[in-house]
Amino acid sequence: MTTAQNLVPSRSTRSAPLVFGAGAAIGVLGGMIGLGGAEFRLPLLIGLFGFAALSAVILNKAMSLVVVLVALTARLVAVSVSEVGAQWHVAVNLLAGSLLGAWVGATWAVRMRSATLYKVLAALMVLMAVALMVTHSASLGTLVLPVWAQVPCGVVAGFGIGVVAAIMGVAGGELLIPTIVLLFAVDIKTAGSLSLLVSLPTMLVAFARYSRDGSFAVLGANLRFTLVMIAGSIAGAVLGGLLLGVFSDLVLIPVLAAILLVSAVKLARHD
Repeated sequence: MTTAQNLVPSRSTRSAPLVFGAGAAIGVLGGMIGLGGAEFRLPLLIGLFGFAALSAVILNKAMSLVVVLVALTARLVAVSVSEVGAQWHVAVNLLAGSLLGAWVGATWAVRMRSATLYKVLAALMVLMAVALMVTHSASLGTLVLPVWAQVPCGVVAGFGIGVVAAIMGVAGGELLIPTIVLLFAVDIKTAGSLSLLVSLPTMLVAFARYSRDGSFAVLGANLRFTLVMIAGSIAGAVLGGLLLGVFSDLVLIPVLAAILLVSAVKLARHD
């Protein structure tokens, strides 16, 4: 059973300015590429703040939920409800797989040995780095599939994304957006909004599954920490959004992918 003592980071790493600053830095990174940044937050929770893998995933999931709620509200101002509503079938198709995937992924995460979870997280970091490079550095085409093939492909893709998002505690936009563009030929702007609509219920399912595990106590033991980092993440995301386009993707994306790869190596070596 996990105790409250090892659910709380050391005093030296839980000062409000440091936690807020760390959240803001992650928010800026995410804001500059139009994502939540949770994939960068996870290694920070483990490496800087000293949380165990599962505790870090649960905290990351809670923070991601709030960030997604804020992002969805803001996004609906930029993309009309009618535009998103016209593609409701895409969200339903992906949710048919992602909801189950989220439950399965969270179940696997709570049952894994800690050493195994670190290695799985490292592998998924590499996946996120690849997805980041493909999504932002390559021109995404579309697959022209008949409905009878498109629907099951959407369910399978949704399931896989749900599993990954649940295990990492992320929203999964890095995987959802290219999937929506490739499978359903939706423009990238609308795909971003649809990904949030799919992410929210998917994350709630994973969150519900995690709430049944003893490690969920990490939220209660670190409520102030969580709220301060969320505030920093939101502030950073706004600033990152304002900096959008200031740095060329040709420079920014490889740097961010490298950060993920370095984080993956560190997680893989974690005891």
